[in-house]
Amino acid sequence: MKHILIVEDDTTFAVMLRTWLSKKGFRITAVSGLAAARRTLQDELVDLTLCDLRLPDGDGIDLLEWLHARRQPVPVIVMTSYAAIPSAVQAMKLGAQDYVAKPVNPEDLLQKINEALGAVATADTEAVKPRKERPGRSEAEEPSFLEGQSEAARQLYSYVKLVAPTSMSVLINGASGTGKEYVAKRIHQLSKRADKPFVAIDCGAIPKELAASEFFGHKKGSFTGAIEDKVGAFVEADGGTIFLDEIGNLSYDVQIQLLRVLQERRVKPIGTTTDIKVDVRLIAATNEDLKSAIATGAFREDLYHRINEFTICMPRLCERGEDIPLFANFFLDQANRELEKPVPGFRPDAMEQICRYRWPGNLREMRNTVMRAALLAQGAPIGVEHLGLDMEVGRQTSALHDPDSERAKIVEALQRCSGNKSKAAEVLGIDRKTLYNKLKLYRIE
Repeated sequence: MKHILIVEDDTTFAVMLRTWLSKKGFRITAVSGLAAARRTLQDELVDLTLCDLRLPDGDGIDLLEWLHARRQPVPVIVMTSYAAIPSAVQAMKLGAQDYVAKPVNPEDLLQKINEALGAVATADTEAVKPRKERPGRSEAEEPSFLEGQSEAARQLYSYVKLVAPTSMSVLINGASGTGKEYVAKRIHQLSKRADKPFVAIDCGAIPKELAASEFFGHKKGSFTGAIEDKVGAFVEADGGTIFLDEIGNLSYDVQIQLLRVLQERRVKPIGTTTDIKVDVRLIAATNEDLKSAIATGAFREDLYHRINEFTICMPRLCERGEDIPLFANFFLDQANRELEKPVPGFRPDAMEQICRYRWPGNLREMRNTVMRAALLAQGAPIGVEHLGLDMEVGRQTSALHDPDSERAKIVEALQRCSGNKSKAAEVLGIDRKTLYNKLKLYRIE
């Protein structure tokens, strides 16, 4: 699958171009400026670049000069609404493969792209050799997640790349639906353990009485219901990475057992007397304030320090404005594949509403919204009537960042929603399980 980089500050046009080219079988990265384009060209294998001539931090000529200075043979097709002959001549002299004027004719552009890629393949015999893809992704594999191009995304994944090669335990803090498990997987993929297992456990979904068995395993007959031997998650992840999602939901007893395993690197399956040595890297995630849980005695402070050698804070989707249209189209591509519905894209009014909405449920809410909209659109472009977004809820979203004001925000949300806990959780941008935990923490009736 050929990788095309789109450098275009007109978000609507970039999104439409990205969607159309994705349907033609290309892998697409879209950025809105020269700085982001240079970072992408440095970090990834790019087969061709489509670059607007006029950009916020320079122009396409600057990018061509930068590529020329680096002797980086990436073909560039320059696009512009300013189809001036002098600019075209200058771009071609600096090595531009071609030059097209907006409005772009899609079929003409596709022909120029195929010609440019064909010329490179003919001139460069290395092009027929297998390429080295980024860790964890084969060339034919569809991307399962979009990292984004916003400043918040750039900072987030710079931390991921920084900590991944180390052996440090990582705690990922973030609201529900922000992509914590993907970040955990990305850390594993970029680590020295990438060829070993990645085992994910949802601590909030494990019944208290079965948690020790899930983590450490058990011997047949060791308790009622133990009808066969079970290999625990820590043994299953030996040599690799174990990801404990919503670690704040673990009972105090299991926290003690977990701390022992992390300290001694040994587990003892239930019903046995023999320790099993394990070598695992721990990545944990939570959408709760563990420091508040420590203050109330619900979470062990020594365990907190053991799992928190490095902290990554997940930005909310509303803090990643530049990425919102990119994610919307990414999820539409997924919906088209899963539903087998050829929805061509979003109408301008729908995309405007998507960009204005606050997305309290973050990426998970957006994916569900787009999936539903794609089904309702029945092959037509998605409009606002298909999205079903409650813009009032979106405007009233309150992020729970300050522990001192958290109780007041919860009480206010409950009052505004007439005591409806599900609606209040949506307004607060947290899941219902987390809201119930906080109601208990703050003794809110």
